[in-house]
Amino acid sequence: MTALDPRTVADPRAVPLSRRSGLVLAVASLAGLMMFCWPLLVQVQPGDSRVDPPFVFLVLVPVVLAVVLAEMSQGGIDARVLAVLGVLSAANALLRVFSAGTAGVELVFFLLVLGGRVFGPGFGFSLGCTSLFASALMTGGVGPWLPFQMLCAAWVGMGAGLLPRRPSGRAELWMLAAYGAFSAYAFGLLMNLQGWPYLLGIGVPGQDPAGLLYVPGAPLTDNLVAFAKYTLILSTGSWDTGRAITTVIGILLLGPAVLTTLRRASRRAVVTGRVESERS
Repeated sequence: MTALDPRTVADPRAVPLSRRSGLVLAVASLAGLMMFCWPLLVQVQPGDSRVDPPFVFLVLVPVVLAVVLAEMSQGGIDARVLAVLGVLSAANALLRVFSAGTAGVELVFFLLVLGGRVFGPGFGFSLGCTSLFASALMTGGVGPWLPFQMLCAAWVGMGAGLLPRRPSGRAELWMLAAYGAFSAYAFGLLMNLQGWPYLLGIGVPGQDPAGLLYVPGAPLTDNLVAFAKYTLILSTGSWDTGRAITTVIGILLLGPAVLTTLRRASRRAVVTGRVESERS
């Protein structure tokens, strides 16, 4: 029996997305995006001395994640998928223990991108949630930021599964590397946005010479400019760039071997399932 070229076999979807699941995922992603953008959406009076985030979001985010995962699991997650998901989640958790964002070095995203690429957007979304949750338990990183990190990582894995399927070989690697760099910066930007006002503090019009603080009641464009300066100076040029470089290097160096291994495992699992069904 000759080996199959992965380019001649349709890529499997370990967690298939039905139309209803896709709709739930789209609605949940829109709701999640609004949760991240709360500093730009909340109504604050100019005279207020403090700005508290709408803490109801801390409850809504895990609820959104639970609803999406439950929806996608309807007929999509079997023992084979759970085994692969568990192995990759454990591997990502261990990788984060050894990096944990130190100096911007983050080893989680390259495997998340490769897993989503092979197994599809539904699996990528699930892998992002479970990877960040498991790593948070191992590193003691459980806090109000965790649901937001899980949702961001879920989007990274989902986006990798939605990339065009046609590219292969070097073209595929460079496409995944470019996406990995983009997702590394997007992850940092969204995490900065949801924590910007209460981590850095709020400003008073005319009394913020650096122009980095959130100003209650200021025009949306002014706060957007302040946030752009804040994330560019404190995150984009350091942590996010380190994360992007690590992700790109991981994809380019380990991508061919990891993609081959994951595709071989997925094909063997599918063939085994068909043989059993024929015998039955």
